Amino acid sequence: MPVTAFSPEHADPPHSGGPSPEPEQQTAVDKALILLKSLAEHDRDVGVSELARRARLTKSTAFRLLGILQRNELVERVGSNYRLGTQLVDIGSRVYGPTPPLLQERLLPHLADLYELTHETVHLAVLHGTEIVYVNKIHGHRAARSPSRIGARLPAYCTGVGKALLAFDHDAAEGAIEAGLPARTEYTLADPDRFRAELRRIRQEGIAYDRQEAAIGLTCVAVPVMGPLGRPVAALSVAGADHRFDTSRYAGALRRVAHEAARAVTAAKARGAVPSGGGGLPRA
Repeated sequence: MPVTAFSPEHADPPHSGGPSPEPEQQTAVDKALILLKSLAEHDRDVGVSELARRARLTKSTAFRLLGILQRNELVERVGSNYRLGTQLVDIGSRVYGPTPPLLQERLLPHLADLYELTHETVHLAVLHGTEIVYVNKIHGHRAARSPSRIGARLPAYCTGVGKALLAFDHDAAEGAIEAGLPARTEYTLADPDRFRAELRRIRQEGIAYDRQEAAIGLTCVAVPVMGPLGRPVAALSVAGADHRFDTSRYAGALRRVAHEAARAVTAAKARGAVPSGGGGLPRA
């Protein structure tokens, strides 16, 4: 089957939380949640007609529910379009308890440093089970199309940040392998032996790559941010369009920034500002 580039505009409506009820069984809450999920799939503001189509609702129903969500600050209206609201962002930041905001606070300045050094799209991510969660993202005018969004999850095995973290977490890596390594593109490392060999290389060299493995046309280079217990608490990456992106150009900047970030996490732990687990998300 041919593999195409990631395109949120043509993706099916998301059902990551399990199968949605049949249309005739949907409550108003179901429909509102489907609208929120549809909005989350876009990196742009979306009109009510498109949202209604993606959520398989009538335009009048979508408009009425969006009004309710807007009153509760879960969505914002921008002209005739909609986007996720600030209240939803605040709720999302509390999903895994107090640790992620602390980690983000400590590492955000280093992510900003990385962007200033590269002027490419940069990510901060943490491991949750066999998935990665994007804690933060900064991009400039040359941002490549990417499935990464703040708060979004992706399988760890096919991303640079994910492999940088799995390389130092044997249980999570084996869990990912046991769950299967479905090829998201023709370049995904779907063979368990090759994948384990790649993780060994990452442990030795301290740097990971995503060579169009999560999405066609997207390449990135990533490094772990090591915590005081000798295990990574997060990962940083630089990403760009494959046709112009030279991963070797950014390896040095990534290593330097990750080293400074690790020092900041260790110092914060010594002051009691970061929980003893290092600041990452709890295991799934």
